[in-house]
Amino acid sequence: QVQLVESGGGLVQPGGSLRLSCAASRSISSIHIMAWYRQAPGKQRESVASIISAGLTNYADSVKGRFTISRDNAKNTVYLQMNSLKPEDTAVYYCNAAIYGVNYWGQGTQVTVSS
Repeated sequence: QVQLVESGGGLVQPGGSLRLSCAASRSISSIHIMAWYRQAPGKQRESVASIISAGLTNYADSVKGRFTISRDNAKNTVYLQMNSLKPEDTAVYYCNAAIYGVNYWGQGTQVTVSS
């Protein structure tokens, strides 16, 4: 089991940046895949970015070149650096850990991109 707590969301203007953090309640070094998802109002939750324990990353086409996922195993934390934000990035962002086929989620953090 693991508890995940996201932070770093907020209101930002288009073109701005935010860094989300996901703090885990236990060591993440053995968690093979950690990821960020998002859910906009009226839409299904979608994968944004993922990172495996070896450091390989994967991104949704809509965020490639703008978002960067990273993990700090020493701090039990996963980050999502979001640059060049667009209004369509507005959503609740969730941290995810997949452990032996079971998905664990944080409570989410709101990101609003608006002028």
